[in-house]
Formats: sequence, C-alpha cells, structure tokens
Amino acid sequence: MVGEPAPADTPAPAAEPTQGAPQAAPLPPLPAVLPPQLRTGPDAPVAPVVVIAPVAPVAPADLVPVADAEPAVERIRAVLREQEPAPRTSSDDDLPIGAQAAAAVRALNPGGRYDFPPPTRRRIITVANQKGGVGKTTSTVNLAAALAMHGAKVLVIDLDPQGNCSTGLGVPHHVGTANIYDVLIDGAAIAEVVQPAEGVPDLWCVPATIDLAGAEIELVSVVARESRLQRAIEAHCAGPGADLDYVLVDCPPSLGLLTVNAMVATQELLIPIQCEYYALEGLGQLLANVELVRAHLNPALHVSTILLTMYDSRTRLADQVAQEVRSHFGDTVLTTSIPRSVRVSEAPGYGQSVVTYDPGSRGALAYVEAAREIAERGSAVTS
Repeated sequence: MVGEPAPADTPAPAAEPTQGAPQAAPLPPLPAVLPPQLRTGPDAPVAPVVVIAPVAPVAPADLVPVADAEPAVERIRAVLREQEPAPRTSSDDDLPIGAQAAAAVRALNPGGRYDFPPPTRRRIITVANQKGGVGKTTSTVNLAAALAMHGAKVLVIDLDPQGNCSTGLGVPHHVGTANIYDVLIDGAAIAEVVQPAEGVPDLWCVPATIDLAGAEIELVSVVARESRLQRAIEAHCAGPGADLDYVLVDCPPSLGLLTVNAMVATQELLIPIQCEYYALEGLGQLLANVELVRAHLNPALHVSTILLTMYDSRTRLADQVAQEVRSHFGDTVLTTSIPRSVRVSEAPGYGQSVVTYDPGSRGALAYVEAAREIAERGSAVTS
C-alpha cells in the first residue's frame, strides 16, 4: 500500500556491479514518510510561539566602600607594573631620523658648542690640481664653510675664471663686479673687492669673473708676476684681515701663472684627488711643479693635505686608488673621504655649500669631518 513503509527485512535492489569498478558501500534506504519538521502543505505543523517570561527586577548590590577597595586597586596596579615592558633606555637620537637631525645640528653648530681648535698661526692654503672635475672648488667651498661655522675666520680667494667658487658661496660675480683681476693686474687692495659669503658668518670671498681669463697673458709682462697675489694677501692680513685664521685659494685646472701665483702666496698645498686612475696620472706632474716652485720661488711650500673625493665604496676601483694613495703619501692623506653625493652637486644651484644646504647629508658630514681633521692638524703645529 502507498504510504506504508517497506518491510525491514526486504533488501533494497542493489545495482549491478560494473566490470572492473570497485564495490561501493550500499546507501541506507530512504524513509517512505518525511519527518514532521520537513513536511509542507496543510499537514505541516505550526511553529510554536515563544513567549518571554517577565524577569523580576534585581535590587542593586551595596557598593564596596572606597577604603576597602584601595588595597585591591594597589595590588592590581602592582601586577600591571610588573607586566609592563621595560622603559626605553635609548634616546630619540638612536632612530635614523633622530641621528640625522643630531648630525645636522652638529654640522650647523648653533651656539658654537662644537668649535674646532684654532690654528697656532694663520694658515694660507692653496687648493690645486691641474686635472678638472676632481672637486677643487667643491672642497674649497665646503671646507671654508665648515671651518667658518665652527669658530674660524676664513677668507676664500677665487682664482678660477669660471667663478664657480663665488657661485657656491652666494657671492655676485657678474661682469663689472670688482674681483681678483683688479688685485692682480691693477694693484687694487683685497679689502676693496672682498664680499661676505651668503648665510655664513665670518666667511668672506674675493670673487672671480670672466675677466680673469686674460690675466695670464697680461701677467707675462708684469714685474714680479709670480708674487702679485702674495703681496696682496700679506697687505690684507697686515690690515683689515689681521684676525683671519684661514685663507683658501681656489686654483683653475691648469699649471699656469695663476696657479703659480697661488703656490708662491701660500705655504700649504691641499690636493683633492678623485678616486679614479686618471686623477693619479696627473699627480706626478703637479708634484714636479711643486718642486720647481719650492726650488726657485717659495721654499716653504709643501703638500700638507691630500683629500680623497668622489669615493664610491661600492666599487673596487675606489678602494684600490685609495689604498695606493695612502700607501704612497701616508699621513698626508686625510682619514675622511668625501663620498659621491647628489646633495653636494645640488647645493651650488642654490648658491650654498652643502653644509648649509643639507647639513645632515653624507656629503656635508664628510666635509665637516675633513675640516675638523684639518683644524686639528693645524692646532698641533707649533712652528
């Protein structure tokens, strides 16, 4: 009969096994009548209605007195203090941005807290290398700025007709500006052409214009042509510039009369060397000229400082050049090397040195450390 369940002992017909297929377990028989919860239609049961019984209000418990709760609160606080992490012992300077900010403060030196030691006597330094692009002007500008920002009074003489040193110090050097040409050719005093550097106290610059390009030809017929700059510097240091600590002369990339004038006028020679082999090739010729000047014009001239510039620690070539220079010149080479830095190249576009443009950059910090080394060596000289 329809609707009646099949007898329990009547087995369900099994499917014929497939040739070669594994035997699956038989499925349980389906009920002939659906359970009440799955039925639909008029015979489906009605869902029961749930009625929420009212809840009797509960009277609030008595509050714990404050005096009795204080010991428990103190115990909880003690447990929380034990679970708290240890306070940070390091300062914000340990963070990368904090370290860079602290380095920038040291470079800018507000208040003079990191002054360099003063020299025992006035130091007149020529920055020369007949090879172009080795960092003569860049080194002159940034070393002068670093020295001036740490307590020294510095005069920079731009002896390059391109006038890049004047640009880096923010000094006007357009055509018609009184410049070093007037000193060498017309005999003007340095005090008449000197200008203060932009944004750096105690730093002055004697600019150069394009007029200086013809000075070498005009100096040929001048009496005592090799010592024109020497007499001008001596006269200035005996008068308005008597309190100067440093005089830096930036030379053109040549070994002409302008460079010879600078070598005769100074006692120290600073040679920037780019960390490439081309820079080493011309070094021998430069040293030969130094010996000629010493023999005939200025016996006091000597190579006091060699500065490695454009050092790229990622290349093996830079390490090889640095090792070769240090092995040959020894302690004359500064410990600090100037790395390749975009900031150093950007600063002249704003008429600044990198020390004032971005004092926390690698290039600025390197020049500050190089200036510190130069100052410390000068303070150790007793004669």
